[in-house]
Amino acid sequence: MNLLSIDALTVDRGTARILDRVSLDVARGETVALVGESGAGKSTIATAIMRLLGDARISGSIALADAGDLLALREPDMVRLRGRRLSMIFQDAGAALNPAYTVGAQLVSAVRRNLGLGKRDAHARAVELMTQVGINDPEARLSAYPHQLSGGMQQRVMVAIALAADPDLLLADEPTSALDVTIQAQIVRLILAQTRARGAACIFVLHDLALASQACDSVVVLYAGQVVESGPVRDVLDNARHPYTRQLKSCVLEIGRDDLVAPEGTVPSHEDMPAGCRFATRCPRAQDRCWADAPPLETARGSHRFACWNPE
Repeated sequence: MNLLSIDALTVDRGTARILDRVSLDVARGETVALVGESGAGKSTIATAIMRLLGDARISGSIALADAGDLLALREPDMVRLRGRRLSMIFQDAGAALNPAYTVGAQLVSAVRRNLGLGKRDAHARAVELMTQVGINDPEARLSAYPHQLSGGMQQRVMVAIALAADPDLLLADEPTSALDVTIQAQIVRLILAQTRARGAACIFVLHDLALASQACDSVVVLYAGQVVESGPVRDVLDNARHPYTRQLKSCVLEIGRDDLVAPEGTVPSHEDMPAGCRFATRCPRAQDRCWADAPPLETARGSHRFACWNPE
């Protein structure tokens, strides 16, 4: 049974269409990677789920099990869902944490608001969470301000805050991009271990295709706001059908390879998008039909789907 079902999600800002008819499903306990170049719309999907897009125009539906369409809910209803059933780890923990308050005050506040605990019980829960995310001497760390912690420690605090109320779905928006590679691996393992221990689903926003293959069950490949390929991670990465997915794979550094082949060209501006497939401007297999008609998501095998008129 799906925990989250997104259908034809479209986001417009001014004259720019940021997301174009994005559809994807997340099963209970599943880990899904959203991959693609900068500007593909990955973070926009995460913030749309949380209803944090401000004045953007949104259409389509985002259905959460037992809650209905999130886009149709009143803001007070969304406030009750955020933190309890939906939670988000932001890209830059140093910017997300309030520098004027200790990390303990911020964590205890999240615990009290989402779980309704008193001060003493909330403090005990905060210590427990800090221990679970691997922070040594949690009692002392609770009294520290964000700037007194390393980047890795700040991100661990963010994970603790996000998991404080055992949400059903965790959104991790490139949570390791500001960290060195050793700490990156620790944070990813931590998020996976904590969500799986709780039976929660997780959506990872990633640039790293190799990390997606190691950490996630399914992958959704996005290009310029459109889903171009999706499915179980092994099916998509071992049997990629869309030319863009194959070009992304060619950017992954592997042992025994001394060459990296990046996709040629750049993503067109929102004002110059082709009427059909948005990848047509860079695709070596583009045909006349690709410029005129947007390809639908076709099923390759099982739940593996791709959108291409001339697949590989």
